[in-house]
Amino acid sequence: MKMTVKSGDNVLVITGKDKGKTGKVTAVYADSNKVLVENVNIVAKHQKPKSQQDKGGIFKRPAPIEVSNVQVICPVCNKATRVSHKELDGKKVRICKKCGASLDKEFVKQTKKEAKKTIKASDLKGANLKAVSSEEKPKKETKKAETKAETKSTTKTSTKSATKKVEGEKKTTTKKSTAKETKNGV
Repeated sequence: MKMTVKSGDNVLVITGKDKGKTGKVTAVYADSNKVLVENVNIVAKHQKPKSQQDKGGIFKRPAPIEVSNVQVICPVCNKATRVSHKELDGKKVRICKKCGASLDKEFVKQTKKEAKKTIKASDLKGANLKAVSSEEKPKKETKKAETKAETKSTTKTSTKSATKKVEGEKKTTTKKSTAKETKNGV
């Protein structure tokens, strides 16, 4: 079976106990359909001392993981993607399904420019949709803000009228007490 993951690729683990971890592929075992990824699928290996100078013990090391449990991370769009194959200059090249960039290092420069153009075009389409939707939202928010401002202004006017009545009855002494009351939050 043809392997879509090569040594040196950055991959994302999509299933298993290490789901969500990323790492670099250090070895590919095509006969057993497995790959060895740095800092993923760490197992404890018990080792017996071979001589009196050697120390035995429990060592932690990465174990191979099934190829179907990982996805290649595209260097251009930085997303985990499936891999397609395309022929460029007479050679088969691995291509990112999401942005169309090459995953093989020899052909990265050729397809990187094309992939960035498609990414920018898709971002512009998304930005236009976001701009249209964001124009509608502030109108609703301003209506809410206006109603809040109206309720605050009505409460302020009611408190002012109450203090005026008190001031008319007790003259200057009540003015000082009302100032203290407003400072204290009463």
